[in-house]
Amino acid sequence: MDLSRIFTVRESSHRIHNPFTPGKLAALGRALHLASGTRMLDLASGSGEMLCTWARDHHVTGTGVDISTVFTEKARARAAELGVADRVAFVHGDASGHVAEEPVDLAACVGATWIGNGVAGTVDLLAKSLRPGGLMLIGEPYWRREVPDEDTAKACHAGSKDDFLPLPELIERFGGLGYDVVEMVLADQDSWDRYQAAQWLNLRRWLDVNPEDELAAEVRAELTTGPARYARYQREYLGWGVFALMAR
Repeated sequence: MDLSRIFTVRESSHRIHNPFTPGKLAALGRALHLASGTRMLDLASGSGEMLCTWARDHHVTGTGVDISTVFTEKARARAAELGVADRVAFVHGDASGHVAEEPVDLAACVGATWIGNGVAGTVDLLAKSLRPGGLMLIGEPYWRREVPDEDTAKACHAGSKDDFLPLPELIERFGGLGYDVVEMVLADQDSWDRYQAAQWLNLRRWLDVNPEDELAAEVRAELTTGPARYARYQREYLGWGVFALMAR
């Protein structure tokens, strides 16, 4: 039970495994007006930056769950670095089946709704851990502009155009699930660049050190075609944001 090697190589230098900069993540924390002692569950928590920095800045407590052994260890090290290891814990496990032992104030899945087979299933999963009146965070892609064809959608790492919605329709989708959208912070093209372009340097540095590795051909292929594909398609068509929801 772990992530693929290519994923961990690609994002080896990342503290945030989605197109948010530290500034965007901090802005989200401030926008939510988190009370000291807020109990939080972060599913697919990655390297733990959201939970660790919010524990430091807003005095939240909580647990992160992630399938990656590499990222879970990085999260624990980050908690120790920031002096919040007594307030947060990180569990290596399958987030798709994780429900908190006691209801939490804030339940999050930021950028990994595949754990619930999509938005609706992830909302249902998080709701199982959330206290009545609690806050839910969902990170999800959306289309910035009309996608002209299926090839463009697939170049944006979507299975088809129907995998994602335009922003207004995504917000309406949350409403159809019985939730009010009460806040949102959206990635912009610069924060997308910081997320994606950092992956190319990670890949190239790894390839220079590991030219004979069995993964080398895949890394070389990604470096050869990935940057132009990103600039032509993903940067232009794909948006991403974190949406704060409360049940109606």
